[in-house]
Amino acid sequence: MSTSAPSDADHTKVVKSESEWRSCLTPEQFRITRQAGTERAFTGPYWDEKRAGLYECVACGAPLFRSETKYNSGTGWPSFFQPVSPEAVVTHEDVSHGMRRIEVRCASCDSHLGHVFPDGPAPTGLRFCMNGTALSLKTDDGADRGV
Repeated sequence: MSTSAPSDADHTKVVKSESEWRSCLTPEQFRITRQAGTERAFTGPYWDEKRAGLYECVACGAPLFRSETKYNSGTGWPSFFQPVSPEAVVTHEDVSHGMRRIEVRCASCDSHLGHVFPDGPAPTGLRFCMNGTALSLKTDDGADRGV
């Protein structure tokens, strides 16, 4: 897990104004990715998705997770045990809502994705519990499914 942003040589940081983000995201995508919202369990896309592919950031298209690392956590949100690379995401302590959690953001555009917990399966023991609305799936069979 990475706690710092990748170097400029690794990624170009995507920076947009609030109005630019609003114009390219749905209201729900904006609420979750730009305002650190959370979709209700079992309501967002991908919590029960089983197709093979690459999960990307809905805001900037950066690759985040492979379907091979996705598992059914029973929580109602898509869960993964590791990102595509340590540099794909950044983490920050989140003490909102009276809880202490580790927030996960897209390293490329700083979009809120969800949280990571230390109760996942082997080999990492981590559960990246993501908002499906913050993701888009590029399936291996070419049948892309945006949100």
